Amino acid sequence: MIQGPSAQTQHITSLLSQRPLFVFALSSEAAEEFNEDNILIAGIGKVNAAFNLTKKIQEERPGLIVNLGSAGSNTFKRGEVVCCNRFIQRDMDVTGLGYRKYETPFSDLEPVLEYGFQLDGFQYGICGTGDNFETGHTTVDYNVIDMEAYSLAMVAMKENIPFLCLKYITDGADGGAAEEWSVQVHHAAAAFRKIISGLQQ
Repeated sequence: MIQGPSAQTQHITSLLSQRPLFVFALSSEAAEEFNEDNILIAGIGKVNAAFNLTKKIQEERPGLIVNLGSAGSNTFKRGEVVCCNRFIQRDMDVTGLGYRKYETPFSDLEPVLEYGFQLDGFQYGICGTGDNFETGHTTVDYNVIDMEAYSLAMVAMKENIPFLCLKYITDGADGGAAEEWSVQVHHAAAAFRKIISGLQQ
């Protein structure tokens, strides 16, 4: 699904005019900026994300799924928005049975799930998704940390729906992550609205 960035940005602009589905984990990530849009508050964690997106698709199949959310990183700066189209399930570890790290047994999926658009003008990250709020990030396998994106990307891929993932970096995924997140998350919605409005013009 990964093509040249310019062609993808043109395609995204077209799809954004056709009532896309904007997916957030929390209402605070959308704030009041997306009240006029088709949104889904999917909840925190992989199970909530997968269940609620699948349910929404059954009710109304969108032409584009856009995941906008907060994330941690010790690579990118606070306040930056990073585009992700590679995803790792960072708490999947069945290496004790001979599987590769992050590989889901019997799934036929590679440890790194590659799905989604690239967007002109943005840095690209590898998003590690897991069911814990990471405060001691050290691995180089992924450089953006969240709790939902892998699940959303996988559902979009299996349903063959175009997918765009943008993450607003709120914290350094370190000892100060919780305090930083609670402050920075309120800035995410305004940043996302500016980006989406720019693409829709």
